[in-house]
Amino acid sequence: MKKTILVTGGTGYIGSHTAVELISRKFSVKIIDNLSNSSVDTVNTIRRITGVRPHFTKLDLCDAKALAGWFRRNRDVIAVIHFAALKSVGESEKRPLDYYRNNILSTVNLLHELNVNHISSLVFSSSCTVYGEPDSNPVTEKSSIKPAASVYGNTKRICEEIIRDAAKEFPLRAISLRYFNPVGAHSSGLIGDSPVNPSDNLLPAITQTASGKRNILNVYGNDYPTPDGTPVRDYIHVVDLAKAHVAAIERLIGKKNNTSFEVFNLGTGRGYSVFEIINAFSDCTGVRLNFKITSRRPGDMTSIWADTAQANKELGWEAGLTLDDMVRTAWAWEQNHNKKSAAE
Repeated sequence: MKKTILVTGGTGYIGSHTAVELISRKFSVKIIDNLSNSSVDTVNTIRRITGVRPHFTKLDLCDAKALAGWFRRNRDVIAVIHFAALKSVGESEKRPLDYYRNNILSTVNLLHELNVNHISSLVFSSSCTVYGEPDSNPVTEKSSIKPAASVYGNTKRICEEIIRDAAKEFPLRAISLRYFNPVGAHSSGLIGDSPVNPSDNLLPAITQTASGKRNILNVYGNDYPTPDGTPVRDYIHVVDLAKAHVAAIERLIGKKNNTSFEVFNLGTGRGYSVFEIINAFSDCTGVRLNFKITSRRPGDMTSIWADTAQANKELGWEAGLTLDDMVRTAWAWEQNHNKKSAAE
């Protein structure tokens, strides 16, 4: 019998790619999503890619009663990957209470159900934003946890602390994956970063500008203390990221974890500036972008990239896709998505 994994937020960007990788590894996948920033069509797209349609339920994790009922009806779940969250750094500064309520309450409700239903394996979707502005790069799992630069980052830090404390209360094995900047799309061109609400992430903004959806690309500040004045980030292909989640689930199910709560950085170990990404896109696609320099965006850090040695060693995982792969697949997804929208 296939092992069943619950993926919360599974119709979202990273969740959908992870569902594909789980199915490819012969897991059975069930998805919960409230569809606040994604589409139910993604469930059928996962079937197109894998040949398997994951079980889907529209449900808000903040609704404790509905969540309890779901678990009563789905007794086969043995592990959970928890993606469901509001995730925009910029938006979190404008809607702090919404972010604290949604991201934290949903996690507390989920942990309660794991305890009640004796489910002991949890992979949590965290973020490098928990480190705040680092003293030095690359960032290791032992780097200081500073005050988060954004409300979003703070919700991830708080959720990590809650999960760590929960693992002391009941038999819970949890892994928090602190990933850096997910980009790119599945090689099929069928799934990618397509939020319902406008995205402030760099690569979607680039591809949408290149396709004409946006008139201009905003570069938020060119006065940072970096080589070209723009922020530096560690960009990782979403498929590499999805594979790391599968590795983490297999580690927990196999009871190979060293402690009840483990943390791993997921990145490539290489930082790229905003201008480097813009230039890489133009070099790869031949499309020149219309952009303008504007003021810094609240919540943005200067530079951060990962030391991935621990994930490489303990998870047996390593990012394998290149910056060209990230740019090429993101652009292919954007073009394919536009064709689909035009056909509809």
